[in-house]
Amino acid sequence: MSTHDDERNAPGPEAPDMITVEALGSLSKALETAERARGHLYGFHQLTGTADFELDRAVRLLREAGHHAWADRVETEILGRDVVPGHWTYQIVDAYNETYYEPFRQLERTAVAALSGGQEHRFEARLRRERRPAGHPDHAPAAGADA
Repeated sequence: MSTHDDERNAPGPEAPDMITVEALGSLSKALETAERARGHLYGFHQLTGTADFELDRAVRLLREAGHHAWADRVETEILGRDVVPGHWTYQIVDAYNETYYEPFRQLERTAVAALSGGQEHRFEARLRRERRPAGHPDHAPAAGADA
């Protein structure tokens, strides 16, 4: 578990220079954005699956209403259809994870370990120190706790 208190993240003899801290902050922000994109892919996957299962009900109701030709069309043209040629949504999610997200995540962690001694969020810790009003009791770092 990484420590985020202000003293460990303060500039010091072993701390990276400010440009490196900013670069790592940008790298982490980019990863956070990719994580959000990944979440949207999971949403796409789940919503598409929900729609596909709802088609079962539509087919059943079309048949009950006597619209067998329409039920057949829905069943053969849309139900279980690939969302892109040769792929269901889970395959798109898996490919994103394997070819983009996981390599990105690993590179970001390796860069933080190599360039920042494994201490994450140095950029945010610097912002916190700079933006916190001096002397306000609600803005003081807690002793021994993550700040």
